[in-house]
Amino acid sequence: MAKLKPRTLSGFMELLPAPQQQMERMMETLRRTYSLYGFTPLDTPIIDASEVLLAKGGGETEKQIYSVSNYNMKSDRDASLALRFDLTVPLAKYVAMNYGQLSFPFRRYQIGKVYRGERAQRGRFREFYQADIDIIGDGQLDIVNEAEIPAIIYQTFIALGLNRFQIRVNNRKILNGFYAMLGLTDQSGEIMRTVDKLDKIGPQAVREILTDDLGLSPESADEILSFIAIKGDSDQVIDALEGYAGRDPLFDQGLEELKTVVRYLSAFGVPQSHFAVDLTIARGLDYYTGTVYETTMLDHPEVGSICSGGRYDNLAEYYTDKKLPGVGISIGLTRLFYVLNEQKLLNPNVPTAPADVLVIPMSPAQQGYAISVATGLRAKGIRTQIYTEQKKFKAKIAYAAKLGIPFALFLGEDEESNGVVSLKDLNKGEQVTVSPEEAAGIVENALEEKNRLSIIIP
Repeated sequence: MAKLKPRTLSGFMELLPAPQQQMERMMETLRRTYSLYGFTPLDTPIIDASEVLLAKGGGETEKQIYSVSNYNMKSDRDASLALRFDLTVPLAKYVAMNYGQLSFPFRRYQIGKVYRGERAQRGRFREFYQADIDIIGDGQLDIVNEAEIPAIIYQTFIALGLNRFQIRVNNRKILNGFYAMLGLTDQSGEIMRTVDKLDKIGPQAVREILTDDLGLSPESADEILSFIAIKGDSDQVIDALEGYAGRDPLFDQGLEELKTVVRYLSAFGVPQSHFAVDLTIARGLDYYTGTVYETTMLDHPEVGSICSGGRYDNLAEYYTDKKLPGVGISIGLTRLFYVLNEQKLLNPNVPTAPADVLVIPMSPAQQGYAISVATGLRAKGIRTQIYTEQKKFKAKIAYAAKLGIPFALFLGEDEESNGVVSLKDLNKGEQVTVSPEEAAGIVENALEEKNRLSIIIP
């Protein structure tokens, strides 16, 4: 029979065991950080009805969505099914369905795969992990929640080991109010989507789109570029924005919200060095209505945004009449991992072995003793594997070395009769004969500091 050549589809990523361990550690760090802020985990189906997934989308979303054939399904025979393309729409459906059983504000995090049928390219995938947090209110949601989100972003990336990053903050009401002052309300959405491309295409290209494609006057285009070019620390930018106050009520509301967010950021523990008010941040999606965020790596601006999100006024408007405002952010985890690996920022010293200790019985006669010792180590939280294959000693050690297991524990006839073990540090080459309890202590002490290492090179 002819053999099929194994391959992975373009735009899908499979990792070898060591980088998969790094990815898992990254996800564990996110879960731990999100939990510190009172977020509950949530999982939603990967497959759902197309009409549900496309309720807020259509257009480009419909072009990218993966449809699923359900020809042989006994239930939902008439439903058109698709793979989820983000985690926000499934959240909206979930909240609408379970409104009566949830407590508001509802704080959830979700780390899961999403699917987009777009052209695969370097660093962009068709199947990828997103890591989202959202705070959903019932009828209203206090502005302080919009200040807490950057604090969570900050703590998340610090916990991962990223130090050189900046959270850029803006408010869509400021932008909409400013465009209203110019008499451009009807074109505000198109203008914001154009301005959002500033980092990628530069101010001259943005000006050309504003004048040639959107039909704005050169004067209006120049005034927009002048406005979004306001720079400085947060206080300086806000002082400059005060000069526009009193001309449009929506602008004034957005300015007050922005001032509130900035005021609380320090109280939430975000240093000024890690955030900035940036008037170019608009986020392309129309459903953002207030504060918006983007996070970039200062030493690698070419990477673009590694975390983004914002405030929206009605999460589930397509599924319920109840007003459910919210604020949230999303990390493209697969892309972030890929970029960190490409930039060689993943720490090679972080433990990626599947076990801390490899227990090696020297003959089949010591299998029972090996199982007993391994059980005792696992009871102390030490990841332990027993090597039961009848191979030469050299092959057993080579197995541990290839997996990066730091300790080997040898059990021969003498060890069993004396109730001891021979423990070898495979990195240092040092070996001692001690009791199983002492061996556990040695392993725990050696691993304690190494397990604290950041997944990312400081």
